[in-house]
Amino acid sequence: MRYRFCLLLASSIIVRPAAAEETIVVTGHALEQPPGTQAYSVQVIDGAALRDVPGGLETALEAASGFQMFRRTDSRSANPTSQGAQLRGIGGNASSRALVLLDGVPVADPFAGWIPWPAIRPESLSSVRITTGGGAGAFGAGALTGVIELASAGRDRAPAIGIDYGSRDSVAASAGVTVPLGRGFVSVDAGYDRGDGFHLIRRSQRGAVDIPASYEQYGGAVRFVVPVGDETELQVRGAAFADDRVRGVDIVDSANSGADASVRLVSRGALPWEAVAYLQTRDFSSRFARVEADRSAAFPTLDQYSVPATGYGAKVEVRPTLGAHALRLGVDWRGATGETKEFYTPVAGVYTRIREAGGDSNVYGVFIEDDWRLTDALLLTGGVRVDRWSVTNGHLDERQMTGGVLTDTDFAKRSGMEPSARLGLALAATPALTLRTAGYLGFRVPTLNELYRPFRVGADATAANAALKPERLRGIEAGLDYRPLSTAHVSVTAFYNRARNAIGNVTLAQGPGTFPGVGFVAGAYRQRLNLDAIEAWGVEANAGLDLGRWSLGLSYAFTDATVEASGASAALDGMRPAQTPKHQASASASWRSGGWSAGLAARYDGARYEDDLQTLRLDDALTLDAFAEAPLGRGLSLRLAAENLADANVEAGRTSDGIVDRGQPRTFWVGVRWRPGR
Repeated sequence: MRYRFCLLLASSIIVRPAAAEETIVVTGHALEQPPGTQAYSVQVIDGAALRDVPGGLETALEAASGFQMFRRTDSRSANPTSQGAQLRGIGGNASSRALVLLDGVPVADPFAGWIPWPAIRPESLSSVRITTGGGAGAFGAGALTGVIELASAGRDRAPAIGIDYGSRDSVAASAGVTVPLGRGFVSVDAGYDRGDGFHLIRRSQRGAVDIPASYEQYGGAVRFVVPVGDETELQVRGAAFADDRVRGVDIVDSANSGADASVRLVSRGALPWEAVAYLQTRDFSSRFARVEADRSAAFPTLDQYSVPATGYGAKVEVRPTLGAHALRLGVDWRGATGETKEFYTPVAGVYTRIREAGGDSNVYGVFIEDDWRLTDALLLTGGVRVDRWSVTNGHLDERQMTGGVLTDTDFAKRSGMEPSARLGLALAATPALTLRTAGYLGFRVPTLNELYRPFRVGADATAANAALKPERLRGIEAGLDYRPLSTAHVSVTAFYNRARNAIGNVTLAQGPGTFPGVGFVAGAYRQRLNLDAIEAWGVEANAGLDLGRWSLGLSYAFTDATVEASGASAALDGMRPAQTPKHQASASASWRSGGWSAGLAARYDGARYEDDLQTLRLDDALTLDAFAEAPLGRGLSLRLAAENLADANVEAGRTSDGIVDRGQPRTFWVGVRWRPGR
C-alpha cells in the first residue's frame, strides 16, 4: 500500500498546461549551475558514457577519480548495505559520505544510507556531475565529501528498447520512451535484470554449502514535466523497484524494495527559484549464517526479516542577482524513520529471541551562498549553512520468543546545531587555464542503520551503537582546469581532509564467544565507534579528449588516508581505514561512426585491507571491459559486451577465517537494441 500511495501521489499532481500562446521551452532540468562551481573540483560523465559501460550505474561512476564503493562487488552480488558512495578515502564503514541526488532529490536509503543502484537505470540519465569536497549548499548536511548529481534525460531523448543475454543465464532488459504531453512531456522507464550468478568463493575454498550468487531486480519510473505559467515548470516523478540477491549460501540472502515520489518546481524568471518535496518508502530483509570450517554445512545466525523505513524532505531555494553578486538562499529538511526487526540466538537451528530497534532522524538547515565576480578573471565564492539535527524515539526491545522481556530501553533524545561552510576562489589565468582553491567544513549525522542495526559477514559480527556522534570534516584543496580546445580538458586537484569522529567498524574481541548486541560470534567481534579522526591527503587527476569519432578518457587518484584513534580503538592509530586503496586509475577509449560503435575501458584498484587492524589484505585488481555495437537496419542494432575480459581475480572481501569473496568474473553479453527512427 505504501508503494501504491507513492505512485498515486506522483501521478496525480499534474497541472494543466498554461494557456499562453507563446512558445514555452520545458527542459525537465534543474536551474543552471551557479558560477561559483568553477572554484571546485568537478567531473562530468555524459549519457553516452553511462550507457556504454557493461554493468550498472556504479560501474560507470568508477571512471571518476576518487569514487569508490566500500567493496569491489557490484549491485548484483553485494549485500545492499555495502553499497554506499565514497569519495576521497574518508569513511571507516560502508555508509555514503557523498550526497547522491537524482534531479535534486536525495536517493540514499533513509535507514542505512546506501544507494539503490539497480533502481536507477543509466539509460534514463543525461549526465552525472561529481563535485568533491564538503559543502554548504542544498541538503549539504549529507555532503561530507562531495555531491553526485544525477540528471534525468530531457524531452529530446529518443525511445529505446534493449535486451541482452549473458554468461550464467543472465538477462538484462530495459525500455525507455519520452512522449509529448501538451507543451511538456512524459518519460517512462522500466528494467529487468536476473542471473544465476557466480560462486563468490574461489574454487579451492568452496564446499558443499556454496552456491552461485543469483539475483533478480526490476523496477520502473514515470516522470511528468509540464509548464505552469510562462517561466515555471513542474517536474513530478514516481518510481518503484525490487531487488533480491542470494549471497552464495542458500540461507544467506537479501531482499530490498521501495517506492519514491517527488515534486520539483523550477522557475527561470527574473528571480530564479526551485522547490522540492519528496517521499521514500523502503523495506529490507537480510539473512546471515555461520558456515562450518570445511564449508560442508551452514547454520542460521541472524534473520533481519523486516527493516521498514520512510524518508521525506523538502527544499526551497531562491537565486537573486545583486550587481556582481549571484546569491543562493534556501532552507531544507531531511527526515527518516525506521527500525530493524530480527530473529537471533538460534538453538538447534531455531531462533529463540527477537529484537526490534530503531528511531527517527531529522535535519533542518538554512543556507546562503554568494558568487562574487571581482573582475572578469577572478571569482570569489562562499557559503554558510546552519543545521539543527535530532535523533529521537530511539529504542531497543529484546525478548524471548516465549514472551519474556530481556531488554526494554528507550534512548534519550539527542540533538545539536552544526555549522557548515565553504569558500573558493577561481582565477582565469588565460582563456584556457583556470586556477582554483577552496576550503570547506561539513558534517554527517549517523544513519539509523549505524545507530541501531547489527550485521554479520561470515563468522564475523558488528554491533550497532546508539551513542554515535556526528562526523565533522574540514578540508582544503587547490587545483587547475586546463582546456586548450573545446574538445580537450585536463584537471588536477590536490587535497587534504580531516574527518573528526569518523565512524568505523572497530575490532574489540575475537571469538568464539557471546558478545553484546550480536550474541554468539565465531570470528571477529566489532562495533561501530567514533574514531578520533581520519586524515586523507592526495591528488586527483582526470583528462578527456574528443576527436570526433574517437573519445579518450583518463583518471587517477592517489589517497593517503590514516586513522587517528585512542581508547577502545587505540590499536588502529596510524593505520589505513578499511577498504581504502591508495591508488585508483581508469582509462577508456571509444569510437563511433554512424550506427557503429566500440569501446574499451580499463580500471585499476590498488591493494586494500578488509579489516580495521590490517590483518586481512586484499590484492590489487586490474579489470578490462569492452563493448561493440553494429547496425542491422530499421532501428535495430547488435551489441556485444564483456566485463572483466581477462577474468582477473578481484578480491572483494576476506573473513577472519581466511575465506575470500570474489568480484564479478569474466562475463560475456550479446543483445539487441531497437531505436525507432535510426
